[in-house]
Amino acid sequence: MNEYKLKEQICEIGRRVYNKGFAAANDGNISIRLNEREILCTPTMVSKGFIKPEDLCVVDYEGKQLRGTRKRSSEILLHLSVYKHNPKVGAVVHCHPPHATAFAVAHEPIPKCVLPEVEVFLGEVPISIYETPGGQKFADTIIPFVNKCNTIILANHGTITFGPDLEKAYWNSEIIDAYCRILILARQLGRVNFMTETQSRELLNLKKKLGYDDPRFESPDCDLCGNNIIQRGYRDYEPEAHAFVPPEEGTTAYVNGHAAPDMDELVQTITDRVMEALTGSRGKGQTVPSSN
Repeated sequence: MNEYKLKEQICEIGRRVYNKGFAAANDGNISIRLNEREILCTPTMVSKGFIKPEDLCVVDYEGKQLRGTRKRSSEILLHLSVYKHNPKVGAVVHCHPPHATAFAVAHEPIPKCVLPEVEVFLGEVPISIYETPGGQKFADTIIPFVNKCNTIILANHGTITFGPDLEKAYWNSEIIDAYCRILILARQLGRVNFMTETQSRELLNLKKKLGYDDPRFESPDCDLCGNNIIQRGYRDYEPEAHAFVPPEEGTTAYVNGHAAPDMDELVQTITDRVMEALTGSRGKGQTVPSSN
């Protein structure tokens, strides 16, 4: 695909980002790796919904603008952190999808083992620490994660997603926001069911057969549904789950933020305790009230 076709593709993805409500006003930025020297990217202060091919810029891997009449976005440094540290990435999308950004504002870890599609196509979604957007310190916050995932939550900011091409990089933005919306809706219903260890292992085996990578492949004995496998040890920053607590061993769901046992097990436990109480009452010579 020649450079002009790639510019048209960026404009098309820009329209999708804007129409989905992922980038208000002139929020967000998009880029494509052209070669080992150049990155094609969106400029600053232009709405992604109305961007034109002639608006786009070309920069080098240090962020220096090489071509384009409009000034490149300061957040291109964030994109360069991905390209420099993950040679498999061909395109990057940064935007502010509202449901995923709600998790970014709450510093709520993205739970795993809930939706099969998310397990296969995203897997672990870490949260980077907050830094003021636009500078190199901000761009450096994602470096520990870019070789382990394809989607990162930017604390108090938004998301950055990437992939081998622009279409797949954008799809990850859609997937993470749809997933976060489903989680919020399920939380309002009061109950979220996690998949079992066996079910999760089956999905990981499928993921491996499809050629996708996952940090859990490197740690076969890890807690598959536990949060922050690739987050741990990063500047001692490990977001704590409040709204979506991972299930404890022997549970597959939680209610109102707390792990809940399987309902059949819960009913059996209650029944056993009632029968123990009744037996104890009879043993003490107390009369058990008749139901008649």
